[in-house]
Amino acid sequence: MNKTKETLVTAFALFSLFFGAGNLLLPPLLGYNAGGDWFWVTLGFMITAVLIPILGILAHARLQGTMFDFGKKVSPTFSTIYCIIVYLISITIPSPRTASATHEIAIHPSFGTSPLLTSSIYFSLVLVFVLNRSKILSFIGKFLTPLIVIMLFGVIGIGLFASDGVMNVSKFDAPVVSGLLEGYQTFDAIGAVVVGAVIIISLNLRGNESFEAKKEMIRKSGFIAGLGLLLIYAGLISVGSFFGGDIDIDNTLSGDMQRANLLRGISIASLGAFGNKVLSILIALACFTTAVGIVTGTADYFKGLFKGSQIVYVTTGVLACTVGVLIGQLDFHSIIVIAVPALMFIYPITIVLILLNVVPEKYGSPKVFKAVVITTIIFSIPDFLGSIGLGETIAGLQPYIPFSKFSLGWVLPASVAFVAINLFLRKND
Repeated sequence: MNKTKETLVTAFALFSLFFGAGNLLLPPLLGYNAGGDWFWVTLGFMITAVLIPILGILAHARLQGTMFDFGKKVSPTFSTIYCIIVYLISITIPSPRTASATHEIAIHPSFGTSPLLTSSIYFSLVLVFVLNRSKILSFIGKFLTPLIVIMLFGVIGIGLFASDGVMNVSKFDAPVVSGLLEGYQTFDAIGAVVVGAVIIISLNLRGNESFEAKKEMIRKSGFIAGLGLLLIYAGLISVGSFFGGDIDIDNTLSGDMQRANLLRGISIASLGAFGNKVLSILIALACFTTAVGIVTGTADYFKGLFKGSQIVYVTTGVLACTVGVLIGQLDFHSIIVIAVPALMFIYPITIVLILLNVVPEKYGSPKVFKAVVITTIIFSIPDFLGSIGLGETIAGLQPYIPFSKFSLGWVLPASVAFVAINLFLRKND
């Protein structure tokens, strides 16, 4: 395979491993609710759903190790705990969520089957792919992703011309912040540290590539995948906005049903009766590739913890798929609600670890890592408490923490810690 083709296959696989249930269902409703402010929510959404994740891939290109390498400068113990938490979150929230979305939108409307049957068959197929580890990157990159991308651009392109362009009044007071926080729900920053490691191991299995050659390929693939995500997200948000006056999502329904109704309405308006079939295939493929990436990444990590044991790899894959079957029976909205507290705590830590691993080495010393991560953890606690209904316990502190009312109270303190420690280290050199 020549270099250009290999880079494209890797980029397509990367895009597909990122693009799952939340990535397809969240943007249209975000645009629908944003109305004329769709551009500004897109801007915020891109920060947490595109920019940060692609920086995560660039960090992987530099490190070419595992997720453990992201946090080892804080301490090996911290990094191990962080990795275990992230992988546990991954197999209990975003992975089952892909099965839930597939059932609600692609399977149940057509066949009326139970969520247990759907999630059982779904994760059985995921396990087949996970156990055939060496073929994942090539199969997803060559076959599944091109099909997903063609369908997506078909729905978006035709949808933009099919709509009347009548937008709703924006429901957001701070559209950029609303878009930024909605980007959390895609799990793309966490996805970057999980599936980036899958890409690294897949390239290593091919062999015959130098460190620098792999670094260049991963960087180019990351930029191409990022461009694809940017175009798809912007398209889905804008088309959701433009159909504001055409589709009634029924505000009495739960959030997941609103998302499903809107996406189904856009697909039918764009592609007619055939749109439902296209949507079903699109949802199933997009969700499936993400679940494969998550379970494979988790199995890879625990295999590495136990000296490359294949038994551990298989056992982890089976356990992760079993958890997926059990939790995947919940509806999509319930899984999103469960995810919020976990995201409010782990997402800020993940973001700062990604950023610290892409800044020049001289600004990312172990002391800087420790100070910034500890500061981020401390100032993420109020957001976490607020997400579990204990916000009143820290309500008195909110006026003194900039951006805290937007659930971004960690941003300024972490930035100050980064600058202050670097100035201190430069002064004492």
